[in-house]
Amino acid sequence: MVRVHNFSAGPAALPESVLERARAEMLDYGSSGMSVMEMSHRSGVFVEIASRAEANLRDLLKIGEDYYVLFLQGGATAQFSAFPMNLASPEDSIDYVSTGSWSQKAIAECSKYCHANVIASSIETGFDRVPEEADWSLGSNSQFVHICSNETIGGVQFKEFPSLDKILIADMSSELLSRQININDFGLIYAGAQKNIGPAGLTIVIVRKDLCSMARPETPAVFNYRAQAEADSMLNTPPTYSWYLAGLVFEWLLELGGLDAVEKINNEKAQNLYDAIEASDFYDSPVDPRYRSTMNVPFKLKDESLDEAFLREAEQIGLTNLKGHRSVGGMRASIYNGVSAGAVHALLDFMKEFETKYG
Repeated sequence: MVRVHNFSAGPAALPESVLERARAEMLDYGSSGMSVMEMSHRSGVFVEIASRAEANLRDLLKIGEDYYVLFLQGGATAQFSAFPMNLASPEDSIDYVSTGSWSQKAIAECSKYCHANVIASSIETGFDRVPEEADWSLGSNSQFVHICSNETIGGVQFKEFPSLDKILIADMSSELLSRQININDFGLIYAGAQKNIGPAGLTIVIVRKDLCSMARPETPAVFNYRAQAEADSMLNTPPTYSWYLAGLVFEWLLELGGLDAVEKINNEKAQNLYDAIEASDFYDSPVDPRYRSTMNVPFKLKDESLDEAFLREAEQIGLTNLKGHRSVGGMRASIYNGVSAGAVHALLDFMKEFETKYG
């Protein structure tokens, strides 16, 4: 078996050691005589798996007891609707900073439930940056500000988070667990798992407990934060195998040395790739250098007629999923936690060889 270097934006590469452990435990977890995916979520064995995963996630992110940690379904897209139903009435406003496609989708969903007030946007520059905080037009009747901390498609990232008198909400789907953050800066964080956390099917919600008493009566029970917290995220059958695999990823991160260690690794991977792009007249980054993502690196060939050849030849040597999103074109290398430094070096070697051949 030969494993490829997978640069997919999601579902994304998982650490090989995690996959190896899951394989070893596939048929018989802990001498239970069954796979985790066959277990009742009410069983003592699975409750222990779930509790350990939550404890390790709290350890990694230094999450205090004043926050609920929920393991839900529906993806981050479901949270675009869930959090307005939990936190706002139909008459309320939520401020949004729009930095790309996922911000736009969140705004569109929120507008179905309350007023979505766009206080800043980088659409006029092609979503190549985060708007300067000094230019944000904060709403006078909004309690919350929503950001997408890392735009997967455009490769734009908040390097620092705003310090506001309002409560910060963040979609962190493509960067949660890639760097250390201060949880206390946020009222709510949500993230789909399929980037840095685990396989698709699981969504992490970290929400301040004092915000969980405002859900509308019509909020579906499975999206009601307090109801799910009181049921230990098991109001209905949770995505048990995805939860288990996420727990293995949390253990792997702790073994690496936690988020300080993984942040250093991620910064080095991204810097090496950006340095190579900057040093070349053949490749180009469309993102303002101040806001370039460490997770998703979009780049373009100066001669777009070579795009197909680039992708084809990369695929032939095991460098996969490098095609940029259809809305922006070009290339994109997603270099999440599960993508090794060796994979990035293999990509850099190929880029150099391709430039020598066609440049």
